[in-house]
Amino acid sequence: MKENQNKINRRNFLKTMGAAGVGSVFAGCKGKKENELNAIDPNAPQVPRQKLGKSGVEIPCLCLGGNYDLIERQIILRKALESGVIYWDTAHNYAWGNSELGIGKFLSKNPDVRKKLFIASKASYATTAADVEKRLQLSLKRMNTNYIDLYYGVHIFSHPGQLTDELRQWAESAKKQNLIRFFGLSIHSNMAQNLAAAAKLGWIDVIMTVYNFRLMQDTEMQAAIEACHKAGIALIAMKTQAVGPDTRLGGHAVKVETERDKELLGHFRKRGFTEGQAKIKVVLQDERFSSVCVGMETVALLTSNVAAVLDKTKLTRADIEVFKEYARATCSGYCAGCAYICDAALRNTVRHPAEESIGLPDAPYVSDIMRYLMYYNSYGQQTEARELFARIPGSVRNRLLSMDYSLAETRCPQHLPIGRLVAEAVSKLA
Repeated sequence: MKENQNKINRRNFLKTMGAAGVGSVFAGCKGKKENELNAIDPNAPQVPRQKLGKSGVEIPCLCLGGNYDLIERQIILRKALESGVIYWDTAHNYAWGNSELGIGKFLSKNPDVRKKLFIASKASYATTAADVEKRLQLSLKRMNTNYIDLYYGVHIFSHPGQLTDELRQWAESAKKQNLIRFFGLSIHSNMAQNLAAAAKLGWIDVIMTVYNFRLMQDTEMQAAIEACHKAGIALIAMKTQAVGPDTRLGGHAVKVETERDKELLGHFRKRGFTEGQAKIKVVLQDERFSSVCVGMETVALLTSNVAAVLDKTKLTRADIEVFKEYARATCSGYCAGCAYICDAALRNTVRHPAEESIGLPDAPYVSDIMRYLMYYNSYGQQTEARELFARIPGSVRNRLLSMDYSLAETRCPQHLPIGRLVAEAVSKLA
C-alpha cells in the first residue's frame, strides 16, 4: 500500500505528457502570450537534492545535459528550473557553442536566476592550462556569468599524465579568483583505471563518469568508485541509458527489437516505470553518486525523468537481477569503454592527439569511434558524430578500413564486431 502511495501514477503521466511527445507540448503553447509561457508554477514538485562529495553543497540528483542548441529551446531551461533541475551541464563545444549561448540568453532575460543555478561546463579539446583558461573565459562570456560552479578542466580524461602540476595550479588560482567553485574531470573510457588514478591525487573535486546498469557488474569499476568516494570526490553518472554503437545488437535507444528488449520493457512496465526511468533509478540507488546527467532535448523527456526521481519506489533485488541478466544477454551491442584492451591489441598503429603531448606510445581510436557511432545510431546526433570523427587525423582515417581488428575482437570482453562497426562508422561518419 505504501509503495502505491509513493509511486508516480504512470498511467496519468502518459496521458499528460510522456506518450504524447514534445509535439503536443508545443502545440499546447499556441495562442498563449509570452508571459503565460514564462510563468513558473511555484507549487511544482522539486527533485531531491544530494551532497556533492565532501563539499557540503547540495545539488539536484537529476542534471540537465545540454549537448544541443539551447538558444532555440529556452522552454526546456524554464521547465527544468520549475522542477528544481537547476544543475545544468554544458561544454565549450556543445552545439558549436549554442548550448552555452542558450544559457547566456536565458540568464540575460532572467539575471536573478543565476544564484539559484548550479552550472557546469567543460574545457573541450584543451591540452594545456593556457587552453583551459581561454575556454573558461569564453564560456563565462557566452553564458553571461562571472563564475562557473563546476568546471571540467579535462574533458574526456584519457590518461593521468593529463593532470599536470600546471593544471593543478591553474585550478587553485581560478578558485581563488572566484571564477570556478569546483574543478573536475569527465571520463568516457578506461573508467576504472582513470577513476583509481584520480582518487590518489587529492585535488580533484568532481568526476563525471560513464556509469550504468551494465558497468555495475564490473568489480574493478566498483573498487575504483569506492576509492573516489572514500577520497571525498563527488561522482556524477552519465550515459546511464547504456546504449551502444550497434543498433542490431541491443545498442538502440528506444527501439524494441528483440525478445530480450520486450522482456525488459514488460518487466518495468508492470512496476510502473519506463525502461529509461528504471535505468536512472538503478544508478541513483548507488548512494556514492551525487547526480545523474541526462541529455533531455524535449519537455516530454524532462518530465519523464523528473517523474522517475520524484518517485520514491525503490527497485527490488528482482529488478536488479533483471538488469543483470539483460546486460549479460545484450553485451555484444555495447562498448564498455575499455580502450586499453583495444589499444594493446592494435598498438603501434595510430596516435591520439591527447597522448602526443604526454609522450605515450601510439594508440588507436577504436573506443572513440565506437562512441561516435553510438552518438550517430543511438542518440540521433549525426552532425556532432561526423564533426568528432573528422577530428581524427586523416592519416589515421585513411587506414581504418585496412587494419586487422581480429585480435582486438578476440580480446573484447563485450565480443563486439569491431571491424564491422569501424567500417560502418567510416561509411556513416566520413
